[in-house]
Amino acid sequence: MIKVSHVTHRIGGATILSDVSVELAAGGVTALIGPNGAGKSTLLSLIARLIPLQSGSITVDDLTIGACPSDVLARKLAILPQSADAAPRLTVRDLVSFGRYPYHKGRGTEEDAQIVAQTLHRFGLNDLAGRQLDTLSGGQRQRAQVAMIHAQSTDYVLLDEPLNNLDIAASRSLMRMLRALGRTVVIVLHDINYASSYADQIVAMKDGRIHAVGTPADVVTEDLLADVFGTRATVHQIDGRPLVQV
Repeated sequence: MIKVSHVTHRIGGATILSDVSVELAAGGVTALIGPNGAGKSTLLSLIARLIPLQSGSITVDDLTIGACPSDVLARKLAILPQSADAAPRLTVRDLVSFGRYPYHKGRGTEEDAQIVAQTLHRFGLNDLAGRQLDTLSGGQRQRAQVAMIHAQSTDYVLLDEPLNNLDIAASRSLMRMLRALGRTVVIVLHDINYASSYADQIVAMKDGRIHAVGTPADVVTEDLLADVFGTRATVHQIDGRPLVQV
């Protein structure tokens, strides 16, 4: 479980997060939703220790963010940030191999090579393994980046808006892959219908605060759309999950 307790974060004179406390369940997919500026990416970055905590506390199972060594955290939690730009001349195999660095520190073993090979196969990347990243489509590149964090073999996987610039086919494929990882996935999503369709838990944020936490059926309601996003829209139930009419 990821436990966030009384976290406040300021940038300059602006409060980005205000006394945020939330528990993100272990297992399944948790989606962070909310309008631009709600604090979703900042919260994710604090959990991943990409930016330092200013106040409050965050624990990931028995690890305390800011107190545990970075290499220990990297074997528990992996993150794919928005700006996950790798060197364009890297091959797909090289990129996926980077996921093993927290374990071998640059001295890869046969076990690391086997994990990389298994990951390439699992993500359907064998035919692309020798290709350089700048020759791939956006969907292929994103799939390779998710394969890299899968190869990191962590219990928790964090992703910040991974569907940006992906078409509907690539977006659906990526979300299905994430659900099949068998890890705890925490993902920032702008499209509320992807959150409704693929998440087990949704955390809705607004103005740096937690507005609602629960299942898609609990959270994605017409009242929430009005309160959090400032828009009125009809919510339909499709196969037991809410769908926002756009």
